[in-house]
Amino acid sequence: MSSIKRAVSLYSYQDEYARGKMTLEDCFAKLDDLGVEGVEIISDQMLPNSPFLTDEILENWKRIIEKYKVKPICNDIFINTKLYKNRFLTKKENLELLINEIKNANKLGIKLVRLVSMTPTDIIEEALPYAEKYDVCLALEVHGGMSFNNPWTKAFTDIMFRLNSPYLGLVPDLGIFCRKHPRVSKNYFLSIGLNPELADYIDSVFAEGKCFNRDILGYGHEMPSHVKAMIKSGIDFQYCIFAGGYENTEISVLDPYMPYVKHIHGKIYEITEEGEEYSIPYGEIIKYLKEKDYTGYIATEYEGNRFTLAGKDVIAISQVEKHQAMLKRYIEE
Repeated sequence: MSSIKRAVSLYSYQDEYARGKMTLEDCFAKLDDLGVEGVEIISDQMLPNSPFLTDEILENWKRIIEKYKVKPICNDIFINTKLYKNRFLTKKENLELLINEIKNANKLGIKLVRLVSMTPTDIIEEALPYAEKYDVCLALEVHGGMSFNNPWTKAFTDIMFRLNSPYLGLVPDLGIFCRKHPRVSKNYFLSIGLNPELADYIDSVFAEGKCFNRDILGYGHEMPSHVKAMIKSGIDFQYCIFAGGYENTEISVLDPYMPYVKHIHGKIYEITEEGEEYSIPYGEIIKYLKEKDYTGYIATEYEGNRFTLAGKDVIAISQVEKHQAMLKRYIEE
C-alpha cells in the first residue's frame, strides 16, 4: 500500500465560499465526509485579516480543526509586491510580509507554506532563520508557465540546492504535465467568440507532444507570425495567454527535484464521466511518485471553475469528489 496521502486545496471551493454557499466549516465537513486526510487553506481568502488573526478567529479555527478529522497541512500565501500604484515593495517590506506569514502558519498549526511562483528570491535566505524558529517549511509552487527552466523558478531552486535546508522545498503543480489542452477552457472561449482555427491549432500543438508556451511562444518572446495571423480579437489574444499556462513536460523532469518536493498540487480542469482527468495522466504520475517513494500529500486543486459557461452552475463539489475517488484508486493500486 502506498503511503501517498490525499488532500484538497480550499481554492477548489472558492466560488461556493465567495457566494456564501459554503462556510469554512462547511468545507471541512465536506472533506471529512469524503475521507480526505489533509486540507490546504488560503488564509487570505477564508481567515479575515490574515495574517493578523484575532483571538476570536483563532479560537474558531481551533474549534473546527478539533471537530473534523482533516489535518491542515499547507497554507497558500502571497507576497503582494504591487500594493502601490507608483512602486514595487522594497526588499525589507517583502521580507516583513513573509515573516508575518511564517508566524501566522505557526499559530494555525501548519508546517508548510506554499510560496506563489514569483515570490522575490532575494528574501528567502534572510527568512530561513524564521522558518527554522517557527518550524515552517517554505516551498515554491512550480506552476504551468513557470516550470523548472523559468528564470524565476530557477533562481529559487539555485538557492534551495545551495542551502540544502529541510525548510526549503517545492510544490509542483501537475498542470505542468498536460498531455492535452484543457477542453473546458477551449469550450468556454469558443462560447465567447474564440477563433475556432486558433483553438484547433493549439489543440494540435499538445497532440504533437509539444508545449504552446515553450515550443511556440518561446516563453513569452516574439509571437510567431502564423499565430498572429489567427488572432482576430482580444478574446483570441487572451486565449493564447491562458494556453501559455499549461505545460506538456515529461514526468522525469522531477528527478533531480524529488528530494525537495514537500507537497503536490493535484490540478484538475475536468474530470470526465470515465473518472479521469481530461488533460493530465494521473495514472502515470502516481506510478512515478510511488517509484520515487513520495510520502507527502497530493492536494486536489480544481481550476475548471473559471471556465463555467454562462447560465451554468460551478460544479466544484462534484469535480473534487470525482478527483478524490480517482486519487484513491490510483494510490491504492
